Amino acid sequence: MNQAVGTTKGPGPSAADFTIITPDRTQALKVGEFVYYESLVEDVPRHIIGRISKRSPVRNFPDTFMSNPAVSPAEVASSIGFTEEEPLLYELLVSTLGYYQEGLGFINPRVAPGPGLPVFLADPGSLAGMLSTRTKHQIGSAHLGSLLTRPEEEVPIVVNVDDITSTHLAIIAGTGAGKSYLAAVIIEELLKPHNAAAVLVIDPHGEYGTLSEIPNNPQFHQEDNNISYRPTVKVVEANQLRIRRNELTEEDILHLLGDSLPVPQQVIIRAAIRELIRNRRNWTLSDLLHAIDAVDTSNRKMPNDDSDDNYASSKQALEMRISGNLGRNNVFHDYDHTSLNDLLSPGRCSVVELGGLGPRDQQTIVATLLRRAYRGRQATVRGEADGASEQYLPFPIFVLIEESHRFAPAGAEVISTNILKEILAEGRKFGVGVGLVSQRPGKLDQDVLSQCMTQCIMRIVNPLDQQSVAASIESVSRDLLDELPSLSKGQAVVTGAGVNTTILCRVRSRHTPHGGEGTSATTEWTRYFDPSRKTARDKQDVLFSGAARDNRPDLADELFGKS
Repeated sequence: MNQAVGTTKGPGPSAADFTIITPDRTQALKVGEFVYYESLVEDVPRHIIGRISKRSPVRNFPDTFMSNPAVSPAEVASSIGFTEEEPLLYELLVSTLGYYQEGLGFINPRVAPGPGLPVFLADPGSLAGMLSTRTKHQIGSAHLGSLLTRPEEEVPIVVNVDDITSTHLAIIAGTGAGKSYLAAVIIEELLKPHNAAAVLVIDPHGEYGTLSEIPNNPQFHQEDNNISYRPTVKVVEANQLRIRRNELTEEDILHLLGDSLPVPQQVIIRAAIRELIRNRRNWTLSDLLHAIDAVDTSNRKMPNDDSDDNYASSKQALEMRISGNLGRNNVFHDYDHTSLNDLLSPGRCSVVELGGLGPRDQQTIVATLLRRAYRGRQATVRGEADGASEQYLPFPIFVLIEESHRFAPAGAEVISTNILKEILAEGRKFGVGVGLVSQRPGKLDQDVLSQCMTQCIMRIVNPLDQQSVAASIESVSRDLLDELPSLSKGQAVVTGAGVNTTILCRVRSRHTPHGGEGTSATTEWTRYFDPSRKTARDKQDVLFSGAARDNRPDLADELFGKS
């Protein structure tokens, strides 16, 4: 490692760059690799670290040497007496990071090297300490993987959990790039004994259910130093979740009723809700309907409204709409309530699966859970809630939101957007961290994305999504953005507060199975002709055709539910 791999040529196009010339015989000097040169800084010898950002040939074989694919250019050169020792040379552009000091990070000397200085490949041992702010298994560490430009596990990449939970995390990637896999790796790290985090996962597609295997995996156990630790994972399906209706705000209810709610109905429902809140704390769906019926519409027009609609005739339509929207599933309930203590505690991950619910239901549920958790942490930190209170949350929490563009869409205000913005802006004061996972950063609210101070960006091909990342994430340099389309599955650019500098990372293997794989259409099609399934298939065809003939959709639904 101490052998020089190149020579400085001089300053680069900007004050933070320099160039080197190298034969790079071993092809070790890839984009994203780290090198250093030695220099005196204030009379102290320092290793000045830089990251390779661009690579281009400056001398190559003549084109005629390479015209026959069956004969190597070197053989052609040798046959005509071309004996130059280094026929191939490359110019590398290096972005200067500076010399590293513990506690301060990289300090740029602000002077580009002159020509002729030897350049060395950074030593893996010291490089690991310079890139990561934690070491593996240290309290507050999350081992994501290893440096992509080196052999696997030679330079481990370990992020600071305190940073990613207090200043928030974004995982951005195109479809199939491995974002859910990386998110699960981070959750695994959070649930190891040296972190024992309280984690809530919002899972619209049921991709994180395999985390339930964590409690039985010995890698997550600790039985020493008088400590007995084994994490728990709770998967809460949509039909098991309960949100008490009186926890819904006025805006929650309006959101559930839809954007097309006529003005008269809006005025009536607002008046009814305010009357309910003023007179009773715990109201039911029946109470809300009675409150609507009791709203005085005798003057036809309500205050501050110029509409000519008949408000009295709007009541019946509104009551039907409320019964359909607030009473159509078991999630919103008059009395049952999923408490925060059921979902959150140190060493526990609760996965809330929202599959089967409509977008407005999902957004309202997420808004309610976030609001309750945030208000609980505020009340606890301020001493306004004690152990007897439903709001009591005496520990920090981390909430991971999959498909986050659903809950904070760009160009549209949904009920979950505002509480997300509030937590991202103020949550660190009260110990509420958020992780956002999205495959379409262009569809995610840019104010929300820009407040995530640690980012893991995987393969992104769409130019609009690349522009959104560049506009919202200041710490990603242009050269690494250019790398995004060429990243393979499981490779990520890690940048921001959780690491000391931007890194190309190879994501480690999960300890639990991955639950985010897509369905194989061809496998499902060919299984249809499996002889072992023929009897069941014939029965299915007969029953379904009979259900259709007899106009029995209930029978068809029952059939497909069972199959």
